[in-house]
Amino acid sequence: MVVPPDNDVVWARSLHHSHNGSPALAGVSLGVRDGEILAVTGPRGSGKTTLLHCLSGQSVPEQGEVWFNSAPVHTMSPRLRERLRRERFGWIGAEPQLVPELTTWENAALPLLLRGVSHRAAKKAAVEWLERLDIGTLARKRPHTLLQSQRQRISVARALAASPSVIFADEPTATLHRDERAQLLRTLATAARSHGITVVLATHDTEVAALADRVVSLLDGRRVTTVSLPAASDTEGRSACSLSV
Repeated sequence: MVVPPDNDVVWARSLHHSHNGSPALAGVSLGVRDGEILAVTGPRGSGKTTLLHCLSGQSVPEQGEVWFNSAPVHTMSPRLRERLRRERFGWIGAEPQLVPELTTWENAALPLLLRGVSHRAAKKAAVEWLERLDIGTLARKRPHTLLQSQRQRISVARALAASPSVIFADEPTATLHRDERAQLLRTLATAARSHGITVVLATHDTEVAALADRVVSLLDGRRVTTVSLPAASDTEGRSACSLSV
């Protein structure tokens, strides 16, 4: 077993994982420094989501190691991995995955309430982030009454309100229009930098990747030096551009 570097808050070595017999990761290694925004880029099907699932403890790699600080995530029990995700990690997916019966602020406060934080303190933290994301006036609304962009902001507020050490964001702007995407990303980046939160951001969009301090590229489950990604304008038929690590 190799000891991870001291300055890496998340560290992975030789990750292998497959889905229904098809390889999704084939020997991926990487480290994420404390307070860094790292973009994991690559086309759809390149292994980005699988990598984030392994790094965040949602999945256990078939081979390889995942460490959070000095803790080996890959050998933890399911209960310990669940506790780690609840207390130290935040997750933002392409879809908000909100609880329909809960109000906006209750959804944003849910990780804190599950930790046993008082109702009053959890609500205060949730509402503060909802206001920063310009949806504070929707605090008592339920998800089905809101726009997709508003629901996605709730998922960002939920991740930030819990004061995580690391946020894993898997294509968090995939369903948003360009202006909405820019606002959400600015808020996430500003919050992460001001609060010292490490962010691992999976994307196939060059504009999203440009937000990061560093870029790691995947292709067919392997790390590569360069990969062609579509720019936002490619949906209108323009050419793709290339990113280098």
